[in-house]
Amino acid sequence: MNPEISATERIAIVAESRDWCVVNKPGDLVCHPTKKGPASSLIGRLRLHYATHPEARPSFVNRLDRETSGIVLVAKNPSAHQRLQAAMAAPSAEKAYLAIVHGTPRERAGVIEQPLGRHPSSEVGVLQAVVPGGAASATAWRILEEASGFSLLEARPRTGRLHQIRVHLAWLGHPIVGDKLYGPDPRLYLEFIRSGWTSELEKRLLVSRQMLHAARLALDAEGEGKLAWEAPPPPDFAAFYAKAFGKGALFDSGVAPPSPVSSPRLS
Repeated sequence: MNPEISATERIAIVAESRDWCVVNKPGDLVCHPTKKGPASSLIGRLRLHYATHPEARPSFVNRLDRETSGIVLVAKNPSAHQRLQAAMAAPSAEKAYLAIVHGTPRERAGVIEQPLGRHPSSEVGVLQAVVPGGAASATAWRILEEASGFSLLEARPRTGRLHQIRVHLAWLGHPIVGDKLYGPDPRLYLEFIRSGWTSELEKRLLVSRQMLHAARLALDAEGEGKLAWEAPPPPDFAAFYAKAFGKGALFDSGVAPPSPVSSPRLS
């Protein structure tokens, strides 16, 4: 909407109405503001995008970790934010993620119901873990494809705890590829913070960010009925998939995500 923003400041809008927009967030961008300028966060880029439309006041209805790519729903005004947050919290809301994990689970599908909370002894303050007395958490999962050493899973969180999918899949014994916190050693996260991405980290983690992508979101919004959106994985996810599974495109096996419900766009 703002023709003056640069290529690095742009955002990928999946769908849009007068009250909301859906963004396909890249896997190297934080949602919240930083001190490195407006283009260094998703909210900053949204404000640049809508700079010529001062009536738009973007705010997040859902958020993703910095290294998780995919669908973020953004309200453009307080009334829409309240309405969409209520829809997001309703039992009918559906979220589906794609995750490339190490190894292959013994079962084809399942539901992980393990309580989550802060890790009791880690030097990494944000680290979460399965802990007795933690917050009730549930993640449904199923195998979409498998290859030597890796599997492509669909994960559907039924609760919204911090790092939920990442912690639950690691607890299952199949951590997400590239996860610095819940992969082979959480100390790799501290090494990354100190030194940035290095050849040694690449040997251990294989890829520079966790292979987790928010692929689909569906909800029943008051006054709008059923809304559903789909966002394709970004190039880094697709490239690792092609390398690990020996295929040129996602879902070559015939397993395909459902088509999104079409949504109105601003003229």
